[in-house]
Amino acid sequence: MVPALIFSLLAFSVVIIKAADFVIVALRRISKKTKTGLFALSAVILALGTSFPELFVGITSALEGTPELAFGVVIGSNIANISLVAGVSALIAGKVHVHGDFLKRDVWIALVAGLLPILLVFDGGLGRVDGLILLAVYGAYASSFFRKRYDQIAEEHKKENIFYRFMRKFSHVDGKITVEFGRLFLGIALLLFSADMIVRIAKILAETANVPVFVIGLVVLAIGTSLPEIAFSFRSLEDHQPSMFFGNLLGSTIANSTLIIGITSLVHPVKVSSVDNYFIASITFVIVSLTFWYFIKSKLRLDRWEAAVLVLLYIIFVVVEFL
Repeated sequence: MVPALIFSLLAFSVVIIKAADFVIVALRRISKKTKTGLFALSAVILALGTSFPELFVGITSALEGTPELAFGVVIGSNIANISLVAGVSALIAGKVHVHGDFLKRDVWIALVAGLLPILLVFDGGLGRVDGLILLAVYGAYASSFFRKRYDQIAEEHKKENIFYRFMRKFSHVDGKITVEFGRLFLGIALLLFSADMIVRIAKILAETANVPVFVIGLVVLAIGTSLPEIAFSFRSLEDHQPSMFFGNLLGSTIANSTLIIGITSLVHPVKVSSVDNYFIASITFVIVSLTFWYFIKSKLRLDRWEAAVLVLLYIIFVVVEFL
């Protein structure tokens, strides 16, 4: 029963990822063809890029009264981004050199942003005021760095997703505006449906395995919704664009911790039954963030053995959570 539920969660995670790709590509094409204000909307979505699945899971779980699932997904995704995603991508691609001045700014912004919801929840939960604080923090970040972030993600999406190109060869898409609107609404429908199924299955899995729904989000769903980051990161390194690799990881962490949790807690405040459930995840996030920062700062590169250490830290975290 439990393996089947875990498989179902991962399967719907793949569906929600592909649905997000459909929406992103369709919006970009519509904005290009119509030259209307849709460009601004597509720019926002492109800037969020790979955090789109977490956003829909967050909104859906809040509407269904289980916002702690979204909180688990966000914290788990942040840990996975900096350890599992960065580690696996660097292990496959090899040595990653650091370029630019993001060490002075984005790494620390990501650390502070990642810690902010964790600190706010220690008073027993995240209320709507906390949500407004997180949204204000994201607004401050976005107003300063939005353009750079958008340019990075938009550049990658111009190439379009591999799955989308593969399907296009067999469907002979003619590029008409009506086709793109059809893909847009189909993508949105799939996003809503898959997010709803993810929340429902996560509840059943939590009851069946007798573990908090927060832990299901923290580990199982976080891995599933981090798949876009792994694909994006590997392609960035394969194309010799480390700035996009680092920008995506740090930008996703910031968006997850502020925008997504902020929206979730506005829709439905997050209540915490036991602060102890979040302690291991909080400590792990700090450890992997500081380890990641030390590795890339010491030699301005991320070596394969350092990537292996990051992956090992993630494995230890998962084992400890289920002990």
